[in-house]
Amino acid sequence: MTRMGPLTLAWVSRHLEVGERIVRTEALHGGITADMRLLTIGTRGGTRDLVLRSFVNVEHAEDWLNREADALTLLAGTGVPAPGLVAVDPTAAHCEYPSLLMTHLAGRVVLDDEGWETRVPLLARQLVAIHAVRPAVRPREYVAWTTADTVVVPKGADAAVWAAAIEVIRKPAPPYEERFLHRDFQPGNVLFDVEPPSSAGPRITGVVDWAAASWGPADLDVAHCSTNLALLHGPAWGLRFAEAYEEAGGVLAADASERLYWRVRDGLACSEEVRQVGQPWREAGRTELTTRAVEERLDAYVTALMGELG
Repeated sequence: MTRMGPLTLAWVSRHLEVGERIVRTEALHGGITADMRLLTIGTRGGTRDLVLRSFVNVEHAEDWLNREADALTLLAGTGVPAPGLVAVDPTAAHCEYPSLLMTHLAGRVVLDDEGWETRVPLLARQLVAIHAVRPAVRPREYVAWTTADTVVVPKGADAAVWAAAIEVIRKPAPPYEERFLHRDFQPGNVLFDVEPPSSAGPRITGVVDWAAASWGPADLDVAHCSTNLALLHGPAWGLRFAEAYEEAGGVLAADASERLYWRVRDGLACSEEVRQVGQPWREAGRTELTTRAVEERLDAYVTALMGELG
């Protein structure tokens, strides 16, 4: 985490209301690519919070921040609980680093195994709501995050199973109905109110990190969340999420081979960045999710996919 420089402080201050000032900054953990800070803003009546997202030496930072700013703008008023855009400096014209300033959402990320049977349906319903958004201006088409030639087969994996999985994504993408995608929808980007009124149960209070918002198949967002659930909570939860999505009213590809394509594509994409994927989870307390443990869960998940749908 880099220090918040004077140029950034001045830039943030210019976007505050008259009489407001920054009274405290706090580093937020859990991200992979960006520095995140919670800014406490002193107001005439007390305080309010903003979040600063800065990309330090990150390739394509301008593109990521422009995408996120566009997504937050189009989501305003849709009912999807996304942050509100305050300001963006995608080229670091005013700040030390490319940055985005947004409103702060209540709640916190929950990565524990306990209680996931009640939270998975909430995730599914939220994703259905995201896919129901019909923006006046479409975001750009999704970008595939792997190729058949860049997949990294985990140590000890069944070579025949992985070879078959790789062959799945060598084929052209199947036809699909286009939807608005978050593109990185997974438990690490969803905030929960974990202490709701007695009988209400948990609820989602926010969905963050819209830098990869795209236009593409609902199956791809479902596949990405499925992979993350499989790595966090075991392959069975990865297999379960597609069912939960459909139970919530979502529509996926009708053909099993088409579903397999998207789910295997996302699982294999994860093979290239297992170390990075597990890092924020370990920082959040899931220390048992070592790189090796995540690799083993990924292998088990891909094997299960090939057995169930392949």
